Amino acid sequence: MAATEPAPAGPTAGHEGIMRRQALREPAARTYARSLPVVPVRARGVTIEGADGRRYLDCTSGAGTLVLGHNHPVVLEAIKRVIDSGAPLNVHGLATPVRDAFTTELFASLPAALAADARVRFCGPAPGDAVAAALALARTATGRSGVLACAGDGPHAPAAPGRPAGRGPDGDVPVTWLPYPRDGRHPLDGDGGAPHGPRGADGEVATPAAVVVEPVRGARDVVPAPDDWLRRVRGLTAAASVPLIADETLTGLGRTGSFWAVGHSGVVPDVMVMPEALGASLPLSVIVYRAGLDRDGPDRPGGAPRGNQLAMAAGTATLAFVRGNRLAERAAVLGARLLADLRELAAAHPCVAGVRGRGLMIGVELAVPSPTGDVRPRATAPFLRTAADRAEAVRRECLDRGLIVTTGGPASGVVRLLPPLTLTDGQAAAVLDRFADAVAATERTQPP
Repeated sequence: MAATEPAPAGPTAGHEGIMRRQALREPAARTYARSLPVVPVRARGVTIEGADGRRYLDCTSGAGTLVLGHNHPVVLEAIKRVIDSGAPLNVHGLATPVRDAFTTELFASLPAALAADARVRFCGPAPGDAVAAALALARTATGRSGVLACAGDGPHAPAAPGRPAGRGPDGDVPVTWLPYPRDGRHPLDGDGGAPHGPRGADGEVATPAAVVVEPVRGARDVVPAPDDWLRRVRGLTAAASVPLIADETLTGLGRTGSFWAVGHSGVVPDVMVMPEALGASLPLSVIVYRAGLDRDGPDRPGGAPRGNQLAMAAGTATLAFVRGNRLAERAAVLGARLLADLRELAAAHPCVAGVRGRGLMIGVELAVPSPTGDVRPRATAPFLRTAADRAEAVRRECLDRGLIVTTGGPASGVVRLLPPLTLTDGQAAAVLDRFADAVAATERTQPP
């Protein structure tokens, strides 16, 4: 199932110079490059080899876009076939054999109730293009403008966390922000009525054009939405004839242990924003929606280019491999095992404040124990004063041990694990061992 790892090679000359020139030429906002001083030169599966000759287990999977890991053979072969065939690499909206194969495989993977009555729309490759297209579709279909967002802190969420209202990705969509569900809180139906949106000029609460949800909050944290909450949201939106948009940007293609994260709850949305992983890291932005939301008239551009044939071929291969090899089921089993092992780790280490996730989408929340042993994310210890300090220290210790992870979440105190779905049992054990060693190492640096 897993691809063969690359054979080790010697250091590449000048890797320190490469990093130095990047620091001089690129913005200070370089997130990954600033926290991960690695110059990747080869990769296969979960393994990355740096220009310094070191090998790492990559638990970021290209920010979750590589469900099959780096350079999976079926993806590379699909891309090569298109290149060798002489087919055009970009066809805008024209029908081609490559496009037809992709849409056929995509529809075969959808929830049956949606696939029977669905349309697919290709969007521009920029971040947020698919969400913007989904919102525009809902607004056109309903004739309404406001949007309710329970989309956590996703990368393309239509409103920023903490704001009661905002503007959408296309600049003119009024958005009401609702708290993401935690601890049994169901923010959509607190008054027992239908979903409501921004208030109009007369003070009345307007029915929204759409409700947007992320089945798992996952851009910087990992927080699964309760299944019963999603079912209640679906019931409320259906009763009010409000389209439900499921943002699967980070969660689809088996990542959470179900082919689509909405599958855990049995909810079938009206619109699904397809995952960034669909193109196996090549730009491919797609939404799927119920045909009843279509309106007559020419297709309005959703950003260009929208006909990347290499990405479509990679997407077809990825969809087929995940489905044919039951990788969603594999992610559910392996993810449950990792979550259980990490919770055992939490019981032995006071600095681990919580472990949560679904499938191979896992977040470990860290904190700084006080001198009395209580966990206080903002305790005043000389070296690790905040949860963010602890998470950053764990990330550095992981890197020293050849494990690549990222941080985020509340107070930047969450370490996120997003390994590819092709992770083997042996690699999973190695990830766990290196992570546990890293956590223990940060405790040794913390004074009593």
